[in-house]
Amino acid sequence: MEFSVLLSIYEKEKAEYFDRCMQSIWNDQTIKPNEIVLVIDGHINNDLYLIIEKWKKNLGELFKIVSLKENMGLGIALNEGLKECSFDLIARMDTDDISLSNRFEKQLNVFKSKDIDVCSGFISEFIDSEENIISYRKLPENHDEIVVYSKTRNPLNHVTTMMKKTAICKVNGYKDMLWMEDYYLWIEMIRNNAKLYNLQETLVKVRVGNNMLSRRRGFEYIKAELRFLKRLKEMNYLSNSEFIKNILIKVPLRMMPRIVLKFIYKVLRSKY
Repeated sequence: MEFSVLLSIYEKEKAEYFDRCMQSIWNDQTIKPNEIVLVIDGHINNDLYLIIEKWKKNLGELFKIVSLKENMGLGIALNEGLKECSFDLIARMDTDDISLSNRFEKQLNVFKSKDIDVCSGFISEFIDSEENIISYRKLPENHDEIVVYSKTRNPLNHVTTMMKKTAICKVNGYKDMLWMEDYYLWIEMIRNNAKLYNLQETLVKVRVGNNMLSRRRGFEYIKAELRFLKRLKEMNYLSNSEFIKNILIKVPLRMMPRIVLKFIYKVLRSKY
């Protein structure tokens, strides 16, 4: 089965992180992708440019580059990248994360054996060294469980997903929903009868730290989350009681001190 890998990079990424990401996608895999599509989301620094050029030289036509003149955000960048993906199966990846060596092989085997549109899996979260695993984000396995879970929390780990381009295009791709682009996509796909599945094992190692927690607290994040929940209610995906329950749980959570939020995330991500 042929597949693309889709990434988006912007100026704040570190060159050494991106290089390690690419090694995990190409050098380390038991099954290599048929192409890698990288969207450059606006201006990037020279260090990043040099690493991109190195991989372009190594991979040639297998490495497609899409350049956006301005930073447009993840959703728009990924939509532009989707247009350039040649194959129906597309694996997502963030440019500072590390795919395990058998990630693609395991996901392709699932697509061969199951009638699904999206295959995700667990992530392990690390700080500094990729061997310094501090937590995991585990998710329910089968579609019906995923649908129930999606009423309160993001049911897939975006950076681990392999999905069918045809299923994404049926809902017109990613939408403008700050910090919730992938979550919103899963909801729209569920409503469009797409089938989702989570492998019950880790597929990707993800870099985390205080910056990640800072992005998920405070008034700006609350505003974005309320906008998202309101949209789900307007779509009748959430009932009135589910809408209120989400607000009562999530708004206080986003106001908690970072150290408390860190502990809560660690507990929640270890089980579902």
